[in-house]
Amino acid sequence: LQLVESGGGSVQAGGSLRLSCAASGYTYSTNCMGWFRQAPGKEREGVAGMSTSGGGTYYGDSVKGRFTISQDNAKNILYLQMDSLKPEDTGMYYCAAYTALSRWFEGRPNYAGQGTQVTVS
Repeated sequence: LQLVESGGGSVQAGGSLRLSCAASGYTYSTNCMGWFRQAPGKEREGVAGMSTSGGGTYYGDSVKGRFTISQDNAKNILYLQMDSLKPEDTGMYYCAAYTALSRWFEGRPNYAGQGTQVTVS
């Protein structure tokens, strides 16, 4: 399974960005798709997750109400709409796939992309 992120960049506080993740290869073993981020000096943080079966969505406390995860099943693309961005949202954002929903909550992806940088100033 290959995951390729795009859409990162630099934005002013209060602005918006939409990240995309193109998935290819064997996707049938995944039960959850999601995003996590990593900032220098900070722990990895789960940002958003989506169950691939029931479609339930889950968010980290720091992004609830501001970020929205969605997917285009036909195109195998996962999105992360990020609104009302704050400087503390700065970091490398990774698209990830999980064989179980519990692994998203545990912060243990089975697959992850190379990441896309988001900088909020």
